[in-house]
Amino acid sequence: MRQGPSWFNVTSLVLGFSFLYLPIVLLVIYSFNESRLVTVWGGFSTRWYAGLLDNQQLLDAAWVTARVAFFSATIATVLGTLAAMVLARSGRFLGRTLFSGMVYAPLVMPEVILGLSLLLLFVAIDQARGFWTIIIAHTTFAMCYVAVVVQSRLAGFDRSLEEAAQDLGCPPFRTFFAVTLPIILPGVVAGWMLAFTLSLDDLVIASFTTGPEATTLPMKIYSQVRLGVTPEINAVCTILVGLVTVVVVFASIMTRRQEAARVRDMRKAEAQI
Repeated sequence: MRQGPSWFNVTSLVLGFSFLYLPIVLLVIYSFNESRLVTVWGGFSTRWYAGLLDNQQLLDAAWVTARVAFFSATIATVLGTLAAMVLARSGRFLGRTLFSGMVYAPLVMPEVILGLSLLLLFVAIDQARGFWTIIIAHTTFAMCYVAVVVQSRLAGFDRSLEEAAQDLGCPPFRTFFAVTLPIILPGVVAGWMLAFTLSLDDLVIASFTTGPEATTLPMKIYSQVRLGVTPEINAVCTILVGLVTVVVVFASIMTRRQEAARVRDMRKAEAQI
């Protein structure tokens, strides 16, 4: 019996990954193009990266995007972790189905509908749209992703560790920060990274909820691309790709280290018993 993947599976895998990542590779390559024409290679150069420092509009948009992503990811991580704790620990309670449906709804809801709904809400309460409305919108749709990640981490949690801490006199609030949180920290960090990346990349929801004083980088790039792609756009997109890659790699390393530390501590505890 033949072992290993077949030629069809290998070919399908190569074609699939090529379709997904080859355009990104070409974008990164042409961001170092000397020529102003993005489709004509004129030699290797970093002039467009240096030119970004003189583009104040792009720098302002990038600063707004970074702040929005940080604040929305942090708030979404706190709320998503609390929601995951309720769903994983509370069992059956009145309104659980409604609560879980509201938590997971943004996962399947189109971004256009979510953005339009939030826009109508802000208009109804006469809330001026700007920096904080984008944060509220991004927190709304990023919270569900954090809840899913943290809840999956809590699914394999050993409750006897919390019970042992409470038997030794540790109050529930302190038990959460001393026992529960360090164990689920890889899931929390991964949820924060995911929420940060989603906020960094969002265009549709931000377009509905932003104002004239808060333009995010994806919105700025989209408005310029409609007039034609420039080498500076390629450079900005390459920086975004690099930033997202660093975030994903960092989250993966943190998760593996935390998991290895947890397994090591569990083995030490079992050896001492």
